[in-house]
Amino acid sequence: MTALFALATALLWGLADFGGGLLTRRMPALTVVVASQTVAVLVLGAVVIATGAWTEAGPQLWYAVAAGVVGPVAMLSFYKALALGPMGVVSPLGSLGVVVPVSVGLLIGDRPGLLQFAGIGVAIIGIVLAGGPELRGAPVQRQAVLLTLVAAFGFGSVMALIAEASSTLTGLFLALFVQRVTNVAVGGGALYVSVKRGGRALPEGGGMKVVWAALPALAFVGLADVAANGTYSIAAQTGPVTVAAVLANLYPVVTALAARGVLKERLRAVQAAGAGLALVGTVLLATG
Repeated sequence: MTALFALATALLWGLADFGGGLLTRRMPALTVVVASQTVAVLVLGAVVIATGAWTEAGPQLWYAVAAGVVGPVAMLSFYKALALGPMGVVSPLGSLGVVVPVSVGLLIGDRPGLLQFAGIGVAIIGIVLAGGPELRGAPVQRQAVLLTLVAAFGFGSVMALIAEASSTLTGLFLALFVQRVTNVAVGGGALYVSVKRGGRALPEGGGMKVVWAALPALAFVGLADVAANGTYSIAAQTGPVTVAAVLANLYPVVTALAARGVLKERLRAVQAAGAGLALVGTVLLATG
């Protein structure tokens, strides 16, 4: 079950990040964050009401609030990096956030077997290579690297926090709702400040019409990200956090394959090798 939910997380995050990266090329990154998370709030609000999840409220929701504060910073940094640099910079480095939940898992007592330790190492190397690292070049690429490292630490922290925010399924719905409300509050505040300083909230050459036209894509990004947080939380609670975290962070492979299928980007040799190593690591983790 841990492997199944963790791999579902990788699929959802990979598709959400690919969609978010495309959207930031058409509209401001903050607008993408706020709009996509607002859709998620509306859907989760309905789920919380329908399931009576508000009865699960307790001190553990502070973990969800913390995740909601860190999340927009990580998402904004990630989307800006995607807009600035090639996915070969952003995708593999973004996955380095796996270090945070893996470290937490080891601290709380996870002790993977020898095969699983080998799988963790092989999978992480494969994850990095799957994005086709491109670390040489212009200052814009160095800026993309810096933003991506900030995003990676943020994503890793969110993974660790949201796994502690609930212990039941209905509690998870409430935790995700609180997280997204906080996301919108923090992101909306940042968008307001940006506009006050002369930034744009709406895309040039179309304004609100562009946002409305992109609403299905924004909804997909927001809901896929929510679902990924949910499946990761379940994976982390049903098995070793170290295994769940590494398998969930296979999402760069999904992003690279999506770019190949939709944008017709050719997989480089290093990406194909990375995908193969990630698969080997997955098998070692699942069988260890």
